[in-house]
Amino acid sequence: MTTVLREKRNSVNGMSGFILAVLLTGISLVGCTEEKKAAVPLPPPEVEVAEVIQRDVPVYQEWVASMDGLVNATILAQVQGYLTKQNYKEGDLVKKGTLLFEIDPRSFQAALDEARAALAKQQAVLQTAQANLKRILPLAAANAVSQRDKDNAVGSVQSAEAQVLASQAQVRKAELDLGFTKISSPIDGIAGAAKAQMGDLVGTPQARELTTVSTVNPIKVYVPISEREYLQAVEKSKPEKRSDADRTSFDLILADGSTWPQKGTFSFADRQVDPQTGTIKVAILFPNPENLLRPGQYAKVRALMGTAKGALLVPQRAVGELQGRYQVAVVEADNTVRIRGVTAGERFDNLWLIREGLKPGDRVVAEGTQKVGEGVKVTPKPYTPKQ
Repeated sequence: MTTVLREKRNSVNGMSGFILAVLLTGISLVGCTEEKKAAVPLPPPEVEVAEVIQRDVPVYQEWVASMDGLVNATILAQVQGYLTKQNYKEGDLVKKGTLLFEIDPRSFQAALDEARAALAKQQAVLQTAQANLKRILPLAAANAVSQRDKDNAVGSVQSAEAQVLASQAQVRKAELDLGFTKISSPIDGIAGAAKAQMGDLVGTPQARELTTVSTVNPIKVYVPISEREYLQAVEKSKPEKRSDADRTSFDLILADGSTWPQKGTFSFADRQVDPQTGTIKVAILFPNPENLLRPGQYAKVRALMGTAKGALLVPQRAVGELQGRYQVAVVEADNTVRIRGVTAGERFDNLWLIREGLKPGDRVVAEGTQKVGEGVKVTPKPYTPKQ
């Protein structure tokens, strides 16, 4: 019995060993197959390559700007009264002298009549004093009246003359106040929205402003520039360095991306640098013949600063940024990629000016930069800019 059990055990052990051997052989075959598959090299990735362009390009500078009227006249009520008329349409172009508002003139007309009456009274007093003096002077010459009577007569005339002058001043003041009840535009420009309604009491400290009239042709555009840009502009504007070719021209780019058809001209620079922003405000004038541009609009001002001779340009897609540093993937003659740091400058349409790091004839990866790395072999194809 023991012998039979031992034979069965040996038979089982032999079968188990056979099965284990078969399994190990299968695993080995699978591993060899995977190794063979892994050993098959992948083809080099296809990338689109652009050659560095060298040409003369204009150098522009852009700033965010705000518009303001060339002249902004705040229309105030100079006398206190009730507003009775508004004689203009808000937003319309008005001429100098156009009647804008009227204040109830009745109380001011009454004050003028009273002042004129007071003047007439003082003129009558003066005439009486002059007649009295005229009678006394011959008597005084004949010693028929005392010197005191003569002096009193002279003093009465002088006092009456002073009263007449004071009354004349009151009349002029009353005339001015009456004139202030008709409020006219002091300039040509666009009249803004009225800040008072009919029947409002105006001319008080709380309600003096009525509207604003702004001259908008030309329109003034304010640009904040840095101290460095200001010093560069001053250096460029020196007579010995200034020429017609170097004269700065300004373009106005509106909020919808369109470019204003009229060119701008430099007007003035502010008297001081803003200590909070470190910028100085520069004013540029743009013709605005149809009054389309209005104060308060925001836009961009672009200035042609000069021409970069023989500038090196690559597609913007070829330039990558990592932690504030720019780099490109350069494809060498053997189609090996080398990652190279560059110094980037201005952008022109879909191109980027490279100041340092490239040379004419270099090829850079413009499409497929995510597929490449240092030392990677690639299959280059010509780069076709996408519309």
